[in-house]
Amino acid sequence: MQLSLSFSALLAGVLVALSVPDVQAAPYKRAPKMVTLPLKRIQARSDVHPQILLQQNLNRASRRLARFTGREAPSDEVLTAALHKRVLEIEGPEGLERRIYRVGHAGAPSKRFNRTGVPSKDKDKREPKKNGKKGGAAAAGAGTAAAGAGTAATGSTPTGANTAIGGPDSATGVEVADTPTTSNSLGLNIEGQDIGYLATIQLGTPPQNYLILMDSGSADFWVPSEACQSTAGGDCGNHLTLGSQSSSSFVATTNPFQVTYGTGAVEGAIISDDVTIAGLTLNNHTFGVTTQETTDFSDDSVPFDGLMGLALSSLSEQQTPTPVESLASNGLISDAITSYKISRESDDLNDGEITFGATDPTKFVANTLVTIPNVNTQGFWEGALDDITVDGGSVGLQGRTAILDTGTSLAVAPLADATALFALINGSTSDGQGGFTVPCTFNQSIALTFGGTSFAIEPQDIAVAPVDANDPTGDCTAGIGGGSFGTSDTEWLVGDTFLKNAYYSTDVGKNQISLAKLS
Repeated sequence: MQLSLSFSALLAGVLVALSVPDVQAAPYKRAPKMVTLPLKRIQARSDVHPQILLQQNLNRASRRLARFTGREAPSDEVLTAALHKRVLEIEGPEGLERRIYRVGHAGAPSKRFNRTGVPSKDKDKREPKKNGKKGGAAAAGAGTAAAGAGTAATGSTPTGANTAIGGPDSATGVEVADTPTTSNSLGLNIEGQDIGYLATIQLGTPPQNYLILMDSGSADFWVPSEACQSTAGGDCGNHLTLGSQSSSSFVATTNPFQVTYGTGAVEGAIISDDVTIAGLTLNNHTFGVTTQETTDFSDDSVPFDGLMGLALSSLSEQQTPTPVESLASNGLISDAITSYKISRESDDLNDGEITFGATDPTKFVANTLVTIPNVNTQGFWEGALDDITVDGGSVGLQGRTAILDTGTSLAVAPLADATALFALINGSTSDGQGGFTVPCTFNQSIALTFGGTSFAIEPQDIAVAPVDANDPTGDCTAGIGGGSFGTSDTEWLVGDTFLKNAYYSTDVGKNQISLAKLS
């Protein structure tokens, strides 16, 4: 949503306050209609200590998992205390005062102590918006940077500079994804520390490009309204808005909606307007525009304009179909399927993509594809986790389930499970707060088994970042953590630590999840 943990998908709510049976594998047969968008990871921040990022991610995962499973979430006070303790350990009292209480009085938290990590004194911001659009150098070369974005159904070139996000040294720190080789594709990027995945779509008439966070852990779609206000005061920052002044096809209603995420919240009104995804247009699609956003969304440092939830619409606060469901019901894609291939920054392949309507068989090994039922009754994506192994040996944790969430950077297990797992990891240590370290030279094989198939996690996704930047062969923070807030003793929250190592697909119509080994 940071060492690496969740947006859809977003960091712990505290950080707001502070700132089944085996399934036989079968070859895939391509569906006749599909839409593919590339995914690209944002470069990780280097100005936040890995242990502080770890705590932020653990906090957010605890809050997010509690929401997923319908349990009471940990209080702000509990999570704040955990984060304070971590900052004190790393930076001492002066660091705590400098990094948290920057507003001017004790107890006044920084607005941006969550999504982008603990803020430094000089925070980079994007260029000021001009007439509601991102301006200046960010807009330069929009036509080329958005290669693959294509045009809307009208044939006109969409306006808006969201797709012109530069390289890792640009103001946003976002790298542009390579254009997929499949048809109907658009440039899509990953928000920092694998919090969530950002796709460029078009909204309104004339169509404009909006950068949208794709979150498999929620089911509401929204962008800021022209009247959007931040809870911290002022407008909703350097983000493209939508309303009657910018779109002639915009239709307002007085029906309200409100969504609270693991980090952040929005409220607004239900509207309808044209939505184009990779050239496929939903006319008069119903979704939301926000009139109020917390700084987790409104702050200039947030690179995306809005959010698209890709869980089942039964979860929607707006009580409307998700875009992928509408694409299917309108015959624009064959099935309400969303598939993910998440790229890893260190591989420098820039080949991540999200596919609507089918899977992309070029991204996975066909005979490893397994399909399992979705066992979650609320609308999230959750499947049976058959086993967890280390170097091929079972940890002895059968009977677990896993919520597969693109909006969570880490994998977070019940604390007892995490402790049992790391007891088998050579040289690992526990900090007593749910965080673990492993040697940066870690080379053991940790694997999760779904549908009878074992999916190994790359060692680099377990040994995430050196605790001491000057000692790259010392201890590294681990990409799997333990949590005990609002969770059961059998449910895991499995995010990008694992999902970067498997092809992941969800099917609304069949209410099932598919996984395959990457090609």
